Amino acid sequence: MDADVTDSAGTATEPDTESGRQPSTGAPGPEGEDTEAAAPPAGPNPKRHWLRWVALGTSVAILATAGAGWWFYRKLDGNITTDTSAAAELHTYEKERPTPVALDAQNILLIGSDSRSGDGNSKYGRDDGGSQRSDTTILLHLAADRKSATAMSIPRDLMVEIPSCAKPDDTRSQARFAQFNWAFETGGAACTIRTVEKLTDIRVDHHMVVDFSGFTDMVNAVDGVEVCLDEPVKDVQARLELPAGRQTLDGEQALGFVRARHGIGDGSDTQRMDRQQRFLGALFKKVQSNGVLLNPARLYPVLDAATKSLTTDSGLNSLSDLYELARSMRSVPMEKVQFLTVPRQPYVQDPNRDELVQPAAKSLFEQLREDNPVSLSPDETATQDKKNEEKSDDSVKTSGNGSDGGSGTPATGSPSPAPTFQGSNAAEGMCG
Repeated sequence: MDADVTDSAGTATEPDTESGRQPSTGAPGPEGEDTEAAAPPAGPNPKRHWLRWVALGTSVAILATAGAGWWFYRKLDGNITTDTSAAAELHTYEKERPTPVALDAQNILLIGSDSRSGDGNSKYGRDDGGSQRSDTTILLHLAADRKSATAMSIPRDLMVEIPSCAKPDDTRSQARFAQFNWAFETGGAACTIRTVEKLTDIRVDHHMVVDFSGFTDMVNAVDGVEVCLDEPVKDVQARLELPAGRQTLDGEQALGFVRARHGIGDGSDTQRMDRQQRFLGALFKKVQSNGVLLNPARLYPVLDAATKSLTTDSGLNSLSDLYELARSMRSVPMEKVQFLTVPRQPYVQDPNRDELVQPAAKSLFEQLREDNPVSLSPDETATQDKKNEEKSDDSVKTSGNGSDGGSGTPATGSPSPAPTFQGSNAAEGMCG
């Protein structure tokens, strides 16, 4: 056995020649202690102890934040209702639907339902078995380059061809020529989409249905929207009474304001749609200018309000889908978020109904279908042009949707390369 290795009997090893110290044998010295005093145990390191607690606290905070974020996401995601019946109906009639032209553009049909069923909606009227009508319908066109957005209102009293549609009781309606809002009452979103596509030859990519309570909650979530009124307003049916002047409307007041048809203006549906468009522009402006989209604390109430009363197709039925839509809208300049109404005039057989003004309507539909820019004229100019036109030709009463009287060409009769229509944009707001 090598002499340098201690044997099993505990023979001492060789001295430590480098340090000059005798290695300890581990045997007690004369006083009952080791011949070499043991090193005192190392005390706790305060810095290392503090870092441990910081790491632990950070981990807990991250997990808590992630957990809360996941809970909020699941809650908002679960708020959205998916319209599966519309998808089935549209699939059945796929061959009749228009072919998409601008593939990167998006056409979204926004439907404001006046249904009294559901939480929070009964106070707006009697629930007659869950029936619903489209109080407001807007075709929103997002340009492929996302540098503009055009919202085109479709009058609910516009006379249109409504196809045969599936009804809630599993029967089918008969195709008919009737006012536009009958499509939603008869066959819901699918029937409305097919009617719009038949009318415009524009492919509808997605749709959203929002009820009364959703609108009021959205307005409340952004702390109201400012409007300016030239005169007091009182409409008992719309539950609305407002003084003249600048003021901020809460959700209930805003709903009455956009729905009112009595005691405000001339009571026409034309003015009602104009108010709706301007109010939506002001709402969009406030969301953008107040940094709601970039502030989670302010964004959550808005999203919660929007998703709780939202019914969409399967392509927009998740929070991530809606976020992508909102993100794409964030880059659109407010002056390029435009609102207008399809060119129309009183229906020749019933002045209480509307019909399209041609060729202006056809020109507008083509601009949107081909993803071409839509030019709007200021309301003041359009109004003056309308007055001039009425003086020169009293036989045609138009609604003033085009600066050229709804024809898409200048008063001289020469062709116009860029038709101009009456409308407004989000930058104007309700107070200019």
